[in-house]
Amino acid sequence: MPNYIEGPGDAANLSQIVSIKNHPDRHQGEFMLMSVSIAKARPITYLYAKLSPYYSVVSDASVTAGQNMKEYDKVQHFYMESSIGQAIYTAYKHAHQAVKMDYRGIYVLSIQKKSKFRNKLQVGDVVESIDGHQFTSSTGFVNYVKKQKLGQRVTVKFRRNGQLHQVSAPLMMISKHRAGIGITLTDDVKVQTDIPIKVNPGDVGGPSGGLMFSLQIYSQLTGKDLRHGQKVAGTGTVDGLGNVGEIGGIDKKVITAKKHGAKIFLAPYIKPTKQILKLEPGHLTNYQLAKKTAKKYAPSMKVIPVKTFSQAVKILEKQ
Repeated sequence: MPNYIEGPGDAANLSQIVSIKNHPDRHQGEFMLMSVSIAKARPITYLYAKLSPYYSVVSDASVTAGQNMKEYDKVQHFYMESSIGQAIYTAYKHAHQAVKMDYRGIYVLSIQKKSKFRNKLQVGDVVESIDGHQFTSSTGFVNYVKKQKLGQRVTVKFRRNGQLHQVSAPLMMISKHRAGIGITLTDDVKVQTDIPIKVNPGDVGGPSGGLMFSLQIYSQLTGKDLRHGQKVAGTGTVDGLGNVGEIGGIDKKVITAKKHGAKIFLAPYIKPTKQILKLEPGHLTNYQLAKKTAKKYAPSMKVIPVKTFSQAVKILEKQ
């Protein structure tokens, strides 16, 4: 069927995923990495999802954004790797351990159908320069392209599977007569630490594990017991400054957390703007949706709103 079914996924013990040299996890309890299950709809699963309050039927476009499954899996893998990198950086910084982030280029997440680069670039390519100019972030790249004219031919150098390539094509109209290549992009960075660390998330993809990864890593680096013997679940992205961002499917993750015995659930909270509330009168933040779901299906689980990594640490220290 031309749909997907989203529902509660699995919960992984992060102490089995994160390994830091000479810094084992000696404390009781678990930090849990939550996931959302997603599968192609079949008639029986479609009917079940329609009848179940915490399963959803979603369109193919909303899941893959028009990408084939190979491209989709590649993007989800990159999101996970990026999430882990940001978590390592955040945790090491807060633990006062040596860490640095090296910018490697711009990762291509998707390519618009009308882009003149569509058959030249691929999802997963890493752009290193444009017209010979290199930048220290995707922002510099975007600002450079903005200043060029529609139809102007630009030359892009990029890496694919470790090999350097070069292609040229004219710029297309993005919006409001602004020139652009027609790609969705993000920064490709590599984190380097003095204390060796390995993180193996298995087949789980996406960016939403950042907060929980950073808490696990920080706890091992510092030796602080943040769990106090409890199973702590949660979700949310984390950036290099320690800000926690919202994610999708938090209601499903609350159900998963309950099934796996979590006593605490950390939920991202970003105060909605007046514009968002105007466009979406019934808008719920991640925290509000998690709280609403827990009240109905997991009333004994404590749902806590968090805005930053530092705040999450302080909250857990007091639990």
